[in-house]
Amino acid sequence: MTSRSPLLRRDYALIWSAGLVSDTGDWLLMIALPLFAFGATGSALGASTVFLVELVPMLLLGTFLGVLVDRWDRRRTIIVTALLQALALLPLLVASADRMWIVYTVAAVEAVLGAVINPARQALVPSLVEPDQLARGNALIAVSDSIARLVGSPLGGIAFAAGGLPGVVVADAATFLATAGLVAAMRRHPVPVAGEADAPAIVAERRLLHEWAEGLRLIGRSGTLRTLAAIAALGSVSQGLFLVLFIVYVTQDLGAGDAGVGLLRGVQAIGGVLGGLLSGMLVRRLSPRMLVGGGYLAFGLLSLLTWNLAPFTTALGVYAGLFIAMGIPAVATATGEITLVQTGTPPHALGRVIAAMTTVSGAAQGVGLLAGGLLAERFDVVAILDGQAALYLLCGVVAVLALRPPPPVLPRNPPGLRDVSGIRT
Repeated sequence: MTSRSPLLRRDYALIWSAGLVSDTGDWLLMIALPLFAFGATGSALGASTVFLVELVPMLLLGTFLGVLVDRWDRRRTIIVTALLQALALLPLLVASADRMWIVYTVAAVEAVLGAVINPARQALVPSLVEPDQLARGNALIAVSDSIARLVGSPLGGIAFAAGGLPGVVVADAATFLATAGLVAAMRRHPVPVAGEADAPAIVAERRLLHEWAEGLRLIGRSGTLRTLAAIAALGSVSQGLFLVLFIVYVTQDLGAGDAGVGLLRGVQAIGGVLGGLLSGMLVRRLSPRMLVGGGYLAFGLLSLLTWNLAPFTTALGVYAGLFIAMGIPAVATATGEITLVQTGTPPHALGRVIAAMTTVSGAAQGVGLLAGGLLAERFDVVAILDGQAALYLLCGVVAVLALRPPPPVLPRNPPGLRDVSGIRT
């Protein structure tokens, strides 16, 4: 068993760096667009509409985009998508209060492109590392995600304050161009994909639907993938509840105000960095199943402690410490989940399965957002948050009891599959 860090492998280091840069750009836009919408419309509805137009296209198109990720060369897909993301930002240069449709359109387009680039990156990782290094590689990806959040969130606010939306466009476009350049420096890593390149268009369209359905069937036939989908749904409902009720809890129960909300949301990324580094060590001792189960149990217990601590203390430093601690098991669960998906899915179908899982999570989070808003009108916020923590505990119990190591996926091309590294994107 090799002990070399995946970051010592050139192509993995390039995709890791590209992900860090790309995700930082995503956070720039994620912070700046709602700020612009709120300032231009003067209402929270204008800001929330940005989040809505980002969510809806992903829910409608996410699983189909995963099929395209499987059809195309994943390295080239990331390059072309990153360049398109940079290009799609340009209309924001002429956005204004009476042209809000530009902001909403760009937000939707960037969300769709993000639904291509993220599954492509996750599906590419298994071909860049040794099998016994896959979990460590995923843990390091989680570290880059958290670093991007730590860096991108304040940079988004700074860039918007200093240069307005044009300043954000310039900074964000630079991150996407850098992403394309880093991935272009990688070698090609072809993956097998079902289908014939020269099939007529109508046959190709039918095949697209067939491949989309195949991804769903793969999840349905695999006990591991079914369990992971159920856990992802429960966990995302809980996350949706959190996003709504967290603001109410911090402002009302803790009396911390908007600054406290921003601080506590931001410091969790510190725990994400620590969690990614810790997960890289834990994967040598714990199976992905135990990372998922133990991570959810720890996260649920920390959540219960946090939501019920206000009668004893409202010191913001205490809660900052708890939120940092929450970031550690959150990354452990994410590392275990993606590792189980990657090892339990045939290489040619990774994109569509990852996209389907992401779509399930997005839809479930929407349910949680809606439920949180409705329940907060009728019930005590702490009681609802205790229920939210209980969902995480349930995820942990299900993971420990129901998840089993998936059978190994053979690296050989299945019959009827071919290398499509030359398909144009």
